[in-house]
Amino acid sequence: MGKTARFLFWQKWLFYTSILFALAGMLFAIWGNNVFFFPYNHMLAEIFWGKSDLPADVEPFRAFIWGPLGGTIACCYILLAYIAYYPFKRKETWARNAIMAAFGVWVVLDSAACIRSGVYFQIYLINLFSIIVKALPLVFTWSEFKGATSS
Repeated sequence: MGKTARFLFWQKWLFYTSILFALAGMLFAIWGNNVFFFPYNHMLAEIFWGKSDLPADVEPFRAFIWGPLGGTIACCYILLAYIAYYPFKRKETWARNAIMAAFGVWVVLDSAACIRSGVYFQIYLINLFSIIVKALPLVFTWSEFKGATSS
């Protein structure tokens, strides 16, 4: 695979995984209490309530909070897909740097909140997975941005 083909592979990886994550965010917002999210719900219930299921009295809060959370996830990944499709593909340095900065801030804040609350599984299952999926294109295309325009 040539240098250009490798770059385009990782650019498409970044774009299509962002679309998939955005769709997952939408699903989470609209229908967060489904079979795909049962393991997550069960782990939260164990940590915060010592039960295998979320208590019935917190269900209205869960149903609400996952709307804005899923919407935020969808928003972030739609924006990332756009950046990956246009300026990242054009090897604009600011696009790569914006992805790095945004995900760096998110992983630090999210992981700190997880540590503070004892929700370690989210760091391993969600944060680490997300960072690996998004870091791979940055790592494997880093040299392509040397000398590229930053405007």
